[in-house]
Amino acid sequence: MTEATRKDGRTVDELRTVTIERGWSDQAEGSALISFGRTKVLCTASFTNGVPRWKSGSGKGWVTAEYAMLPRATNDRTDRESVKGRIGGRTHEISRLIGRSLRAVVDMKALGENTIVIDCDVLQADGGTRTAAITGAYVALADAIEWARGKKFIGQRSTPLLDTVSAVSVGIIDGDPMLDLAYVEDVRAETDMNVVVTGRGLFVEVQGTAEGAPFDRTELNSLLDLALKGTAELAALQRAALETSTAGAGE
Repeated sequence: MTEATRKDGRTVDELRTVTIERGWSDQAEGSALISFGRTKVLCTASFTNGVPRWKSGSGKGWVTAEYAMLPRATNDRTDRESVKGRIGGRTHEISRLIGRSLRAVVDMKALGENTIVIDCDVLQADGGTRTAAITGAYVALADAIEWARGKKFIGQRSTPLLDTVSAVSVGIIDGDPMLDLAYVEDVRAETDMNVVVTGRGLFVEVQGTAEGAPFDRTELNSLLDLALKGTAELAALQRAALETSTAGAGE
């Protein structure tokens, strides 16, 4: 399977070039500018001491996310949803997906009655915006938690983060399972799937659709194996980014 090459020269089991620029924002308590190839997403984490009223008194925190695309993130300009007066279904779906993915690795009791909101803004889209957003959002979240620990909003011995989490797309193109689809591949995929995985290799979410012919169990297993390989590499990149020194946002 690995002998085949793609339009951009990658093998079928190879990620695009992934970079994580941690601490990109001077204002946010946590931030990361992440690139999956030409896809670029800015993830910022905002920390608030306190929780929504419906969580008050529970002793538990809350983590949520919002996703948006800049008007010229794609080839043609799209109107801002704020100007149109309504948030689209796709935006709601991806926002909820990012939030679910992050909450899967957060101990809300250890977080305490604090709220972290992650904003994921797509600066440039070339496929895989939601998977890049989840992967970058984790780095921003981790830094926001450490910022709060430094401010004594979170106990020094508390461990709100239970694991890492990242995501990647996989798909079947011309009969070949492939990892991390760029836009030109995504639009012609016979099967398209987004997979969210923890650092321990546990699945948080699997979103798969047969765009053409239905896929069988063998193909599904191949796609999941590719996703596990890709997310393991992404987890290593997240850890490396968090180990690098940064001036620190929100100081």
